[in-house]
Amino acid sequence: MLNFYKLIEILVSLQSIVITSMLPVYIPLPFIYKSSNYYELPITWQIATIILLTLIFHKKVVFRAFSIYIILGLFILPVFHKGGSLGYLLSPNFGYLLGLYPLIKIIDNLNNRNKINAGNFLKKGFLAIAAMHLTGIFYNFIQIIFHSQYNLFLYNLGKYSLGKIGYHFLMLFPLLLLIKPIERLKCSK
Repeated sequence: MLNFYKLIEILVSLQSIVITSMLPVYIPLPFIYKSSNYYELPITWQIATIILLTLIFHKKVVFRAFSIYIILGLFILPVFHKGGSLGYLLSPNFGYLLGLYPLIKIIDNLNNRNKINAGNFLKKGFLAIAAMHLTGIFYNFIQIIFHSQYNLFLYNLGKYSLGKIGYHFLMLFPLLLLIKPIERLKCSK
């Protein structure tokens, strides 16, 4: 049974996941012609937030929050990055959403060992993001076989995986700045 604190943790996690799924990542560029220019990366802050939430809370909390997010996006509100509804099951993006479950599981291994350091974090982070992308590729492959549209597989592979995986790996490095504060937070409990 859920106690009040776990419920608060789930709600905070759910709100963070919903909000960050809508926030694209921008890189500010130097001022050119007295205007501000930004380069928008083809990803959102959602994966970094889920990694951070998994390091702070237990995986059960993040699993529950993410499951509520999936149900919310499929049946109630269009909270996914590119919309929502049951039709989202037919898009390649849904496979990458399902890939966040193994990502949470792998990142939670850092909590079990109580060894959150930069090396372990980067190792598990790269492994978790690779597992997420492999799940998305597998889901895409199943869709391609089911619909007999083999010519779309390489296009989807490039657009949804190869075009984004490098950026996802890069998102691990800003999270390194939060490793020590999270470790102190966990030790103070």
